[in-house]
Amino acid sequence: MIFDLELIKHVYTHYQEKVNHIRQVIGRPLTLTEKILYAHLAQGEELKDYQRGVDYVNFAPDRVAMQDATAQMALLQLMNSGRDRVAVPSTVHCDHLIQAYKNAYDDLIIAENNNQEVYQFLRDVSNKYGIGFWKPDAGIIHQVVLENYAFPGGMMIGTDSHTPNAGGLSMIAIGVGGADAVDVMAGMSWELKMPRLIGVKLTGKLSGWSAPKDVILKLAGILTVKGGTNSIIEYFGEGTQSLSATGKATICNMGAEVGATTSIFPYDKKSADYLAITGRQEIVDLAHMITDCFNPDSQILDDPAKYYDQIIEINLSELEPYVNGPFTPDLAYPISKLAEAVKEHHYPNNMEVGLIGSCTNSSYEDMSRAASVIDNANKLGLSVKAKLIINPGSEQVKFTAERDGILDKFEQAGAVIMANACGPCIGQWRRDEVADEHKNSIVTSFNRNFAKRNDGNPNTNAFVCSPEIVAALSIAGSLTFNPLTDTLTNAKGQPVKLPEPIGDELPKDGFDVDDAGYVEPIKDGSKVIVNIAAHSDRLQQLAPFAPWDGKDIVEQPLLIKVAGKCTTDHISMAGKWLKYRGHLDNISNNMLIGAVNAFNEKTNSVIDPESKHYLEVPALARKFKAQGLGSVVVAEENYGEGSSREHAAMEPRFLNVKAIVVKSFARIHETNLKKQGMLALTFINKEDYDKVQEDDKISILGLTEFTPGKNLTMVLHHRDGNIEAFPVAHTYNDAQISWFKAGSALNKLKSEFKKS
Repeated sequence: MIFDLELIKHVYTHYQEKVNHIRQVIGRPLTLTEKILYAHLAQGEELKDYQRGVDYVNFAPDRVAMQDATAQMALLQLMNSGRDRVAVPSTVHCDHLIQAYKNAYDDLIIAENNNQEVYQFLRDVSNKYGIGFWKPDAGIIHQVVLENYAFPGGMMIGTDSHTPNAGGLSMIAIGVGGADAVDVMAGMSWELKMPRLIGVKLTGKLSGWSAPKDVILKLAGILTVKGGTNSIIEYFGEGTQSLSATGKATICNMGAEVGATTSIFPYDKKSADYLAITGRQEIVDLAHMITDCFNPDSQILDDPAKYYDQIIEINLSELEPYVNGPFTPDLAYPISKLAEAVKEHHYPNNMEVGLIGSCTNSSYEDMSRAASVIDNANKLGLSVKAKLIINPGSEQVKFTAERDGILDKFEQAGAVIMANACGPCIGQWRRDEVADEHKNSIVTSFNRNFAKRNDGNPNTNAFVCSPEIVAALSIAGSLTFNPLTDTLTNAKGQPVKLPEPIGDELPKDGFDVDDAGYVEPIKDGSKVIVNIAAHSDRLQQLAPFAPWDGKDIVEQPLLIKVAGKCTTDHISMAGKWLKYRGHLDNISNNMLIGAVNAFNEKTNSVIDPESKHYLEVPALARKFKAQGLGSVVVAEENYGEGSSREHAAMEPRFLNVKAIVVKSFARIHETNLKKQGMLALTFINKEDYDKVQEDDKISILGLTEFTPGKNLTMVLHHRDGNIEAFPVAHTYNDAQISWFKAGSALNKLKSEFKKS
């Protein structure tokens, strides 16, 4: 079945003419990114050469995808939007709420029982509003999108930061918060600052132990976790043509770890092969007629430095496997340097668990190459020393891999096959053996490795690499093992060397599946009743946030001054908190509990200015709110790095935090704050962060004249009576200021529906 074929035909109908017109109006050759972005300008948006990194532009995405954790809040907001049907094709994917513990069969039964209320809510809302529904165990959202929905030249948004996965099929796919998704589902345009363009030229061809994952692992080391902020990474060069479509998707997927808006590859034969084998030959036939639209202009390739804002070159033939971590995905070690780093930094060398899967690396190619490593070890008389866990990416991948004997190779080595879901990648992992929080190392094919991310243990050192390297290190049980050069001792006492991995990019006998897990919405959902129990602790009707009171923020207490890295995991943890993603009051009890207080270097411990006792962060925020007070959060660089979860913005809004003032923001989180009517401000002089004292009262002045490009003033009222004032910057445009004044973007949207 080809989903949305009529939509794709419509998108392609005048695509070539559009691109020709865009090129003529702008007056220069176009990158691939520019062709797709400009072809998706919202109706009425002026066609001109927008300034990258400066101009805000309205777009009209073709579709929306949501995973079950973020979908709850997105759909609760949609219910308040005034719409009765989604305006663009949209889907919900149940992949986040299945906890990995025993095995796929048992864990699915538990998940369906524990989450029945949430799954029913998602199905009911999907039926009511015409949204496609993918059942639990159908697969991880991004793998399912790649197999079924991604198409060259398209544009989509998704309520998950790894939505860029679809860039492997030449689609502009961007992770957003739920409020952004609601705008598009409600038929509104979607706003984005015109991204800068980072061109990554790939030459040569991968061989041996190197894999597509190593491209992005190396790039993460170059760009760091914020080097791609407000940028799209566009890959080009002859090296792109040697990579499989799923390999390209892996690279695009993990571009989120450098803060990139999205990443994209040109359309080529590998793209066509993947579309065809996943049942989409008609799209191949359509795309074949306009392949020029899905590749950069030849002049771009002749002189890339003239058209991209930054150029990075990677020779695939020389690329070594990388292992990144721990605690940050941009700490990049080539495998030849890892042993030295382990010794120098005293990382636990004994590798306890190897995990293969996640939205980043769970394709048929990933599974087959990793299985070949395990199979070769078995033939050489080697056992797997670390515990091995496998999360297939979709039911289609799992069914086909099982048919072809791939999963059997893992199971013969003692691996546990988990559900087709995110599981340990997002903290949905019941790992009983770390209850004592002992120091240990794990190696994953995932994308993120923040502290406590996978198993809740702050002392788990998580390293990220390709599935092939996960398999090799799991066999050795040691981080210092280099499969390219080292030998292992088999059961007979013989030194043996692991052969290089091999595998098929695509299954020789095609993909197969009995039940992919898709449920089509009913044609008329007007009579569907969406029930939310009044006393549910999982779901809660949303009440609109209050509009701005028209006044400056005057002498509000500091809630927390955060020191160091503060990701969305620190602001709103996943793991056990995922069950409250549809209940804003309950999940607000995890607000900033992972953030480090700069004044005592502890987490979830902030001073109550009234009692002088230390309280948990949410408890102090609730106390302030009950007293009619707001509060202010201060933090450092790249605040909100990581997931797209808008709960990290909604929780402070709900608990009456008035402003977040930081050295810099991660893109998605800054947008999420704006959407929820929050003030997101940055220190112009980053040293002003140091002036903030623990018992300060803080004012934000200038809101009565809040205008684009005009700084506000932050005033610190110190306990000793001294006052310090300095300007703070913002990036709000007129529309975003209107969201702030209305109380949220949703409030503004609803008022516009009432007028129309």
